[in-house]
Order: sequence, then structure tokens, then C-alpha cells
Amino acid sequence: MRAYDDDFVEFVEARQATLRRIAYAVCRDDARAEDVLQEALVKLYLAWSRVGGSGREEAYARRIIVNADLDQRRRPWHRRRSSVPVELLDVPARGGATTEDRLELLAELRRLPAMQRRTVVLRYWLGFSVEATAHELSISEGTVKSHASRGLATLRARLGEEVGAG
Repeated sequence: MRAYDDDFVEFVEARQATLRRIAYAVCRDDARAEDVLQEALVKLYLAWSRVGGSGREEAYARRIIVNADLDQRRRPWHRRRSSVPVELLDVPARGGATTEDRLELLAELRRLPAMQRRTVVLRYWLGFSVEATAHELSISEGTVKSHASRGLATLRARLGEEVGAG
């Protein structure tokens, strides 16, 4: 096993749960998230000799996850399924939200259009800046602001409460 193989295995063991949650947030479907994550890890491994040890491994993996989801949605056999993975329930609740509140928020996130959902997840769940979100999704900063604003407005209207900050 080459040295970078060991580094790759170490990275995956440390970050796999986080990457799975990101994939789920982007895909809205546990089974698809697993497929997207596996595809992303294969592509990350193939690029590991360039990316490994650079400090941008997770960003590269996130980008692959977003692109893999977009690619899968373009395929004719794409079907929507809805489930809530156990891993998302293990994430500590922010601000004392109940499990029911969190499940309702996840359900409403799944109902958002794809780019609004991706933007809201990157901006408000993962805490990305407008610039980082724009870079991650390959869209302009203005488009990020527009999608985030519309997504939050929709969530606020559906949930009847304050959602997100900024």
C-alpha cells in the first residue's frame, strides 16, 4: 500500500460521517446520498496524489458530492425517494430544537428546489460564506444570495418561524 493510500484511508475514516451528512443534505435521499458519497470517494481517491495533504481534501470531496448529485439527477433512471438517515438524527440540535422540529425542518428542506436547498445547506447548515458557497456551487455570489433568500423565505413561510440568520 502506498503512503498516500494510508493518508486517504485515514481521511475517509475521520470525515466519512460528515461527508455522508453533506451528501444527504444535498441529495435529500439516503440511498442516493450513499451512492453519491461512494462515487465521490472513488473520484477523490483517483485525485488523492494531487489533493492529499493539501488541506483542501474536504472541499474537493464536497465539490465532487455536489457535482455527482447533479450528474445523477440528469440520468433518466433518477427516482425520488424520501427517508431520514439515522446519521442526521445524531447531529446535536442547535438552539434546543426538538427532534420533531428538526425532522420538520429536514422535510421542508427536501421540498425546496435543488439549488435553493444546496445553497441553504451550504450557507446555513455548514456555515459557508457567500463567496465559498458560490465557489462550491459554481454560481455567482448574487445567485447564492438570491437562492438563499428565496429558500429561507419559503422555509419561514412553511414553518411559520424565524429560520437562519442573515
